[in-house]
Amino acid sequence: MSLTDESVETAVDPDEQRVIEAVDRLLAEHPPADTPEQEFLEAQFDAGLAWVHFAEGDGGLGLSPKLQKTIAERIKAAGGPLGGAKNPIGYGMCGPAVETHGTPEQKQLLRPLFSNEHIWCQLFSEPGAGSDVASLAMRAERDGDEWIVNGQKVWTTLAHISSYGLVICRTDPDLPKHRGITAFIVDMHAPGVEVRPLRQMTGEAEFNEVYFTDVRIPDSMRVDDVGRGWGVSITTLMNERVSIGGGTPPRGSGPIGQLVEEWQRSGSDDPVMRDTITQLWIQAEVNRLTNLRAAANRKAGTPGPEGSVAKLAMAELNKQIYSVAMDVLGPEGMLYSSYELVRPRHALFTDDMHKNFLRARANSIEGGTSEVLRNILGERVLGLPGDVRVDKDLPWTDVPRS
Repeated sequence: MSLTDESVETAVDPDEQRVIEAVDRLLAEHPPADTPEQEFLEAQFDAGLAWVHFAEGDGGLGLSPKLQKTIAERIKAAGGPLGGAKNPIGYGMCGPAVETHGTPEQKQLLRPLFSNEHIWCQLFSEPGAGSDVASLAMRAERDGDEWIVNGQKVWTTLAHISSYGLVICRTDPDLPKHRGITAFIVDMHAPGVEVRPLRQMTGEAEFNEVYFTDVRIPDSMRVDDVGRGWGVSITTLMNERVSIGGGTPPRGSGPIGQLVEEWQRSGSDDPVMRDTITQLWIQAEVNRLTNLRAAANRKAGTPGPEGSVAKLAMAELNKQIYSVAMDVLGPEGMLYSSYELVRPRHALFTDDMHKNFLRARANSIEGGTSEVLRNILGERVLGLPGDVRVDKDLPWTDVPRS
């Protein structure tokens, strides 16, 4: 048989075939048009198609995470819901942390997380501990089988609609800052938890500040060992950066698609603007292809620094794209429809170009500032000398704080 013979069959990856068959069964038994969204997502979890690289029983099949794209594409094509779209913090950040570090009891929370029955948030940053999260001051003190938590968190996305949160606290102030931290799952409706909105320049308040006053958390909701919270934080943050910047949308879609559409609608033939938009389109395509390659090479487990590459590139490019969009709009770019306070249920871009321009400013702050990400890439990717860290080995109580 020659290599050009049409009867030569292309080898099918057995894992991919297994996933395709599982998706087809899911769609046949739970037709999206006739199945409530939560019921469909629960069935998807039970089929091991929620996070395909998770262990069986935890919403996965123990397969390569790159197969998740196959699952999403087939479900979307059939008109099914996109898992994680309404619960981005839970799906992309808290879920992987619980799977990696959590107990069997805690992993029981993954199913209602995936089905959006429980929205999750992440409580890391504090007023005095943003870019340097490890310097956090929120205290958790042991009281028998419970921990009593006091302090404040800030910039907590979607805390106002969350049922649970992943929080990190200072449990031993006499240890160096990275070693005295412990992670917990907290009930966001527990007594002593107060959520206050932080109004943004878009008029929305998707971010919040959260106050803890004598909040009691059962020790059974401690994630990993006492003092191992920094490891939980790294798992969460690396997944956060992949979640924010590591998407692989269709070519020419997303922010760059909005810009090109607006340019075409304007009817302008300015060659300088055309060249600017072309360069941005090329950058967007380079980022998309880089993310595709990273996704193909990524193994199950905590992502590496490639998530920082994707997130940094996405943040800076989005700001450029929407700045050019305002130039395309001309005088209309100075207008904004409403600054009415809105408590959104999603942290997503919209069809409103003005709002997206304002919202894109946050991309270079949330999930790690661009400056912090450049430090990570310099040290962990390029192998450059690290920043001078004079407080790394000092007890937290001895580190000066403002």
